[in-house]
Amino acid sequence: MKQSVIHMWDVHEIVLTSEQTFDNPYTDVTVWVDLKGPGFDKRVYGFWDGGNTFKVRVTATAPGVWDYVSGASVEDAGLVGRTGSYLALEWTEEEKEQNVCRRGIVKATDNGHAFQYADGTPYVMVGDTWWGLATYRYPWVDDEEERPIGPGMSVKDMARQRIKQGYNTVGMIACFPTWADDGKPAQIMIDDGHDTYVRSAWAVCSVKDWIEDKNQPCRNMHNEGGRPFEFPGKIEGYEDLVPDYDRINPEFFKVLDKKIDWLNAHGITVFIEALRRDSSRTWKYYYDWPMVYTRYMQYLFARYQANNCLFSPIHFDGKCQTIDAREFNEPINLFVDLYGQPPFGTLMGTNAPGSTKVAFGGPEEQHWKTFDQTGNWRDHQYHWLLTDIYHDENPVPAINGEPYYSGHIIIMSDENDVLSEIRFGNVDSEEDHMNNRSSLFGSLLSGAYGGILTGFEAGWSGNVEEAEEPYKIWDTMTFPASYQTRYIKDFILSEGLRYRDLIPDANLMLPNQQGAVAGWRGWAYCSATRKRDLLMGYTEKDCPENVKVRGLRPYDTYELTWFNPRTGEWLEDKVEIEVTHMGNIPLPKRPDDLDWAFKLKKLNTDFPIRSEDPPGPEFGSREIKYSYIETDSKA
Repeated sequence: MKQSVIHMWDVHEIVLTSEQTFDNPYTDVTVWVDLKGPGFDKRVYGFWDGGNTFKVRVTATAPGVWDYVSGASVEDAGLVGRTGSYLALEWTEEEKEQNVCRRGIVKATDNGHAFQYADGTPYVMVGDTWWGLATYRYPWVDDEEERPIGPGMSVKDMARQRIKQGYNTVGMIACFPTWADDGKPAQIMIDDGHDTYVRSAWAVCSVKDWIEDKNQPCRNMHNEGGRPFEFPGKIEGYEDLVPDYDRINPEFFKVLDKKIDWLNAHGITVFIEALRRDSSRTWKYYYDWPMVYTRYMQYLFARYQANNCLFSPIHFDGKCQTIDAREFNEPINLFVDLYGQPPFGTLMGTNAPGSTKVAFGGPEEQHWKTFDQTGNWRDHQYHWLLTDIYHDENPVPAINGEPYYSGHIIIMSDENDVLSEIRFGNVDSEEDHMNNRSSLFGSLLSGAYGGILTGFEAGWSGNVEEAEEPYKIWDTMTFPASYQTRYIKDFILSEGLRYRDLIPDANLMLPNQQGAVAGWRGWAYCSATRKRDLLMGYTEKDCPENVKVRGLRPYDTYELTWFNPRTGEWLEDKVEIEVTHMGNIPLPKRPDDLDWAFKLKKLNTDFPIRSEDPPGPEFGSREIKYSYIETDSKA
């Protein structure tokens, strides 16, 4: 057989055809290849792809010859003992410039605090949430015709627009197995003692109407291949609502294959979340938990383990209508125990209310997380969770995975974490845009050096039907805030790789929390290198004028440059400032009264000393105001 030739990081598909016909290949057969290549010797698992066809998707992490021999959990000559090899070539630097995914799967930097492609090139996530990417709402076309942004656009046109706007990532949820516009409400619960939700789905209406009336119809989430699992299901009385999680439908995922392959071919990394949490109790209480979920994870990740992706075992955006986050640790840990971490280095993190560190616990409770995340609580009081992640004894990269969404509702909680207010966004409001920028830059400088997976009203939900108001998915392509997300990358990479050495510390700026606890005004953020020769900061609108940067060496000289987060431009005028004898730099007046980012670069390399007294009046001067603390009055 002629040896296949691929490039590094290409997807190479090994096809195996069983001689036997199995009643349920999804549950009854496991296939793999033992793969050896330069610096690589691992078992790589595959998946059933319909009929008698099984596939193992592999790649090459280094140039050279790669050899494999197949195996299976059953005795079948078509699956066991098949051998082959392929030759992997390197991409040229020019070819890598044409498609950044050719630089390899995203991994952690050596210090654990940021992302990079496999060849060491920085990867700062600039992402958009396309949760329904697998469905008809993001329509696939085989041709490469460019269609205008509007009702007739394809997923390719959407990606082209986002690429122009500087995005390098989209996030998606692989399946919503119980969702369909089947004449029944979007929210259905089984009275079984577990409060098992069949679904708590997005409805075919506006978000406001959905919040106020859970009897609204449910959204369709199928694609040209059907739905992700087969019907009927096994839950008595709900056979037409909850599918059979033991019988997967490969045709659904074949449609997703095309989308992910095309996105990777155009430089877009895909963040794949396995499932939305609302149907989780149907998995746990009515099927063979935890294996039913472990098996699904293995199937999904095996399909995309050779693609340029990030993996998430569960979209756990809130503790409602779901099992607990830590209950998910059981099947996810089991996945790692049975199959190992993804073979080519794909990182695993997940969406979480608050942070994944808090929700899923440390290594004593889980051993699967390889990056961390905050999300879905969208105002500035939650950015500190990223700083908490940064200082963990087992550092991993962090992102904000669901920050402020322009135009979307904002759920506000009181001091007891109880829902207290719901605010509705406005995509045309500068206030909305400032909220969005506060979330982007506040998260970044609080420790989200991995980047941001943002979103926009009607985009995250994939609005395409007439009743899905007030915006449609094509409207989101030109929302004003959608042009500003890329500026976090332009800002943080302005000093090259030095951002990897930053340490988040908002207390380097004072005052730094003058606004409301729940909000997007009056707070300041800062990150600095350990030697504090580079500091990067951001001030929300309504920060006081007397903000200072502190903790610096007296008499050192810094150069301050302002960055406009609305335009992505560095102001040409630079200001040289000497640190005061107290180690402070009072920031000069901001260019206007909106939000601004900045960087401070130390200029001197010596250690200056000033022997003269600092400027200002001396003790005893008439210029000094004197006051006295009065004695408390007694009744």
